[in-house]
Amino acid sequence: MSGQYNSNSQPPVAWRYSGNQMKRWRTKANVSREELAAAANYSLDTIKSMEQGVRMPTPRALDTADDLCGAEGFLSAAKEYLQREKFPARAQDFMEREREAISHWSYEVTYVPGLLQTRQYARALIENHVPPLDDETVEERVAARMARQALLTEEKPPVAFCFLVYEAALRNPLVDVEQLRHLLEASRLRNVVLQVLPFEGTVPTALMGPMVLLETHDHERFAFAEGPLVSELSADPGVVRLAMERLSMIRTQALSPTESARFIERMVDQS
Repeated sequence: MSGQYNSNSQPPVAWRYSGNQMKRWRTKANVSREELAAAANYSLDTIKSMEQGVRMPTPRALDTADDLCGAEGFLSAAKEYLQREKFPARAQDFMEREREAISHWSYEVTYVPGLLQTRQYARALIENHVPPLDDETVEERVAARMARQALLTEEKPPVAFCFLVYEAALRNPLVDVEQLRHLLEASRLRNVVLQVLPFEGTVPTALMGPMVLLETHDHERFAFAEGPLVSELSADPGVVRLAMERLSMIRTQALSPTESARFIERMVDQS
């Protein structure tokens, strides 16, 4: 992941260390920040934020700095340790827990869940990110989102997924027939339950935003709530209990898996 770090906590250590090393090598080689920016085809502010650790140093920046500063591969070697930073910094803790989960419950109000998105739909969302992302970051995030979907079919044993999706997310103009058919295909997986919450089943708690509830092999439970500016991952039993209560309430109002499939099939026929 490229992109600015927008969390209240410190950026990942790998960002800060790699950026610091890039600055040290550049200073040692008597290369100005302007020269590095021009050679790497980045703005001066972008290089500065990379060196300060608030933006992830990209492979292009590291390779250019390595060559320009005569680092003999020491800067380029950092790419291996930054490859895992493919998601927004504020979601990385959640991604780590998601990979360890044996149970994954989620509810989405506005968008198709990331694990169920087609490449075209994911790209449309990422390309329209505010503030705008550079092309390299867009490609990295699209690829990362597609790779993340391997969780649906991994046998380790399979993770139990339950996706609750509000009807408004399916009525979004970005959702095309391909995306609807993709949802139907995913719902046929043995470890996936997909339920639609129709407009007529709306309850107040369903309008409070998206959430995810994870359980790991060690039976730890985590609740994750993602917003446009702030995201929170919590293992606090009280927070987890509230998330479970919200999900349970929404699920009681949602269509059954079979009814949900028929609902989406009708949307396909009407498209």
